[in-house]
Amino acid sequence: MNPLLSISKEVQHALDNNLPVVALESTIISHGMPYPQNVEMAKTVEQIIRDNGAVPATIAIMDGKYKIGLEEADLERLAKEKPVAKVSRRDLAETFAKGVLGATTVATTMIGAHLAGIKVFVTGGIGGVHRGVEETMDISADLDELGQTPVTVVCAGAKAILDLPRTLEYLETKGVPVVGYQTDYLPAFYTRTSEYKLNSRVDSAKEVAEMIRYSELL
Repeated sequence: MNPLLSISKEVQHALDNNLPVVALESTIISHGMPYPQNVEMAKTVEQIIRDNGAVPATIAIMDGKYKIGLEEADLERLAKEKPVAKVSRRDLAETFAKGVLGATTVATTMIGAHLAGIKVFVTGGIGGVHRGVEETMDISADLDELGQTPVTVVCAGAKAILDLPRTLEYLETKGVPVVGYQTDYLPAFYTRTSEYKLNSRVDSAKEVAEMIRYSELL
């Protein structure tokens, strides 16, 4: 096993027995909501995954390790302790080296999931191309990660404050398929739809699984 990983017994058992595992990010816990709502939300999301027959694996960086699958004490620590670093790809080595507490973004959750052998990750909204990018060059590291790390990300589109058309164009450039589940249009984080039409659509879990299977073969 990769020495950077610390995998919970529940998640390791699921991986060893080829059971479905779903990765979850941790930035929403540390930076997205106040306490105790953040812990309540995290537990609720994990329970939804369990109720649907899979094992949740919330990911964070703790004590110089990628913690894959958080215990209740870990969730409490992440929710209450200050400061908590918000860790993207550029910050990983420093965070591990210093042993500080770190919350994972979409990009770093994907990296941790891939190292652990988890193939599916669920989040709210991904990062994207910011408005005014021609002046700022502000493009989320999430997009490059989507183009290079083989993890399927299930999300509600990119965050609504972003430049959604340019985000779609950038994902196309990176070779990332953006597939609507039972929709022809890109969700816009807070809303189920937007004006931006997608090239691909699937209507069943079986179709999604087939796309993932063929993607893994490429």
